[in-house]
Amino acid sequence: MIKIEVRYFATLRIDDKKKETLEIQEDISVESLLEQIGVALEDVAILLVNGIRTSPEYKLKDGDVMSLFPPVGGG
Repeated sequence: MIKIEVRYFATLRIDDKKKETLEIQEDISVESLLEQIGVALEDVAILLVNGIRTSPEYKLKDGDVMSLFPPVGGG
């Protein structure tokens, strides 16, 4: 098992949580973790791991910080 931190921004906040620490299985992809926590990949416009834009196939490592940003609308 590994520990990672997930940071939620704007409309992706779950129950008003800004961040949480999760204990997950090793060798899990970002996409799989999103499924587990109930966030649809298409709802994430910017996906960062440790401050670097990352693909959904990235395999998370112990101590990673994943940040999820929704699309921003405006006019």
